[in-house]
Amino acid sequence: MTVIYAALALVAFAANSVLCRVALHQGAIDPATFTSIRVVSGAAALLLVMSCTRGEAGGGRFRSGTVLRGTALLTPAILFLYAVPFSFAYTRLSAGTGALILFGAVQVTMLGSAAWSGERLRSTQWVGVLIALAGLVVLVLPGLAAPPPWAAALMAIAGLFWGLYTLRGRGMANPLVHTTRNFVWAVPLVLVVSALTLRQFQASQRGVLLAIVSGAVTSGLGYVAWYSAVRRLTATRAAVLQLSVPVLAAAGGVIFLMEPVSLRLAASAMLVLGGIALTMVRH
Repeated sequence: MTVIYAALALVAFAANSVLCRVALHQGAIDPATFTSIRVVSGAAALLLVMSCTRGEAGGGRFRSGTVLRGTALLTPAILFLYAVPFSFAYTRLSAGTGALILFGAVQVTMLGSAAWSGERLRSTQWVGVLIALAGLVVLVLPGLAAPPPWAAALMAIAGLFWGLYTLRGRGMANPLVHTTRNFVWAVPLVLVVSALTLRQFQASQRGVLLAIVSGAVTSGLGYVAWYSAVRRLTATRAAVLQLSVPVLAAAGGVIFLMEPVSLRLAASAMLVLGGIALTMVRH
């Protein structure tokens, strides 16, 4: 089941990346409103799932008030500190530059945590990490451009907190309950940001729809699947697996948007998947 959960989560992350870039790059919605709708719709979808399943997914049972009585507010704050910088950064970053900064920061955060906690990488795993990173560079290199410093800093912050959010998920017994609680408690935080940036409000029907799908499906449900997977993964494996997301997003463009298959995409996919395989092999 770990493999299935991880695959579903990574596909959701790739779809989410596409949705965010389309909405924010094309000016269909402002970043604060996008983030607020994303988090609110994610919380609503997860609460609906919990009410239908009684919170049994991932172990344990849901009792009335489980989410609202939660006192662990650190993880919702971490989710907030990932989501807001991510949206604002992508208004000024190209897809390639944003992906490289985001996933580079994720790798530094999670591999650093692994080393700090005593998790030692074998030589083959280090080779796998480097090969996968090289594959990411091959994929995004043509789209790289000198980014505005503030946008690059925001995306690095987003990567840092996404890495921390993933690490927090490794200790959660019930992914559905904890993910729902994270989204519910993040709602007032994102609404404050929307209130503070009300003068920049902009939301087309298309932008709102993209934000709802991003929140309810590719974020909310995708994060439940990811929390279900990372409980059984080392920090190193969880970190390197996420390098597949830009490749999956590019593959989605080929399948759904009829974009051409390039030699660069094929080479990147081989490098990333080969590097991931090296880190996942058990000796």
